[in-house]
Amino acid sequence: MRVNRLILRNFRNYINIKIDFTANVNIFVGQNAQGKTNLLEALYFSAMGRSHRTNTDQELIRWEQSAASVEVIFHRQDMENSLKIKLITSQNKEILYNGHPLPAREIVGSLNAILFSPEDLLLIKGAPALRRRFLDNEISQANPTYYRQLLNYNRMLGQRNNLLKKIREGKASSDLLFPWDEQLAGASATITQKRLESVKKLTMLANLHHRKITGSRENLTVSYFLNGSNQDKIEDLSGWYHEQLNRQRKQDIMSGSTGIGPHRDDLIFSVNGKNMRNFGSQGQQRTGVLALKLAELEFIKSETGEYPILLLDDVMSELDAGRRSELLLFIRERVQTFITAADEQYFSEAKLGKFYRVQSGTVTE
Repeated sequence: MRVNRLILRNFRNYINIKIDFTANVNIFVGQNAQGKTNLLEALYFSAMGRSHRTNTDQELIRWEQSAASVEVIFHRQDMENSLKIKLITSQNKEILYNGHPLPAREIVGSLNAILFSPEDLLLIKGAPALRRRFLDNEISQANPTYYRQLLNYNRMLGQRNNLLKKIREGKASSDLLFPWDEQLAGASATITQKRLESVKKLTMLANLHHRKITGSRENLTVSYFLNGSNQDKIEDLSGWYHEQLNRQRKQDIMSGSTGIGPHRDDLIFSVNGKNMRNFGSQGQQRTGVLALKLAELEFIKSETGEYPILLLDDVMSELDAGRRSELLLFIRERVQTFITAADEQYFSEAKLGKFYRVQSGTVTE
């Protein structure tokens, strides 16, 4: 997979620009607040249909403008494609894939991208939601059907939670929960089963990279934590979820929220048998995150046949020389990469890529 061109109109601080990219490493250099991250945001937005920095599309439209657009021209499976997203104030975004309308729920999987930012260094010691998002994004890009199943699950979950609140307030009967629980149990089982299958492959790939980075001194293991269960394996996930929803129905009504399901699960990262979140040093945690990101690239390639594009947002300054070297060695001639950096010092010895100067919303080679 390769992005050939990016065209922005009134996106963030860009008025009207067109950038052609090299197939290898593209490096955006400039001072802070000049628009470097906005370029990576535009590429991520094209891949996922949403920004990684805001939940409001309107914030992407340039100040005092009523509309904006992002367009990428990219190669996938040796075929050139175009993906354009139009943003208009107070309206839903419009997506065109090769000139044809594309529903927002179907954009994921069209252009695959992996983002690595300083916030990702909190992946191991941060909140469980970060780890669930990491896993869901990975699976969704490799399997768009999973993404639609996840959207459906979240919709059902929201509707069940609304019903729970009404029951708590005496505005609805608890009998109404039975059909919802049956549907939610089935959807939960589908999501969890796919996550479990993916974690098996992820742990193998991540450990290979982790051993390479640590000189075979450490083994990284990724485990899936099924909230509410102390079992390693459940044969009938749908039946188990239905039983759990029934068992804690009163508690759910009191809280007005669903306490069991994939939205409550977590990932556990261990090195040599020890939980990295509790016992890993900062260096071990950063090595673990780097190994996970490299494994994410390999996972998507194994599922789709192509590496996704890689977006590195100011992450080079957060990694030491050894980890930077390992990262650059992996991506060289393999993964089309887009990097933001304050200066060129991190790449002086690598001698790779094409440099772009970013200043006040302009980009020059």
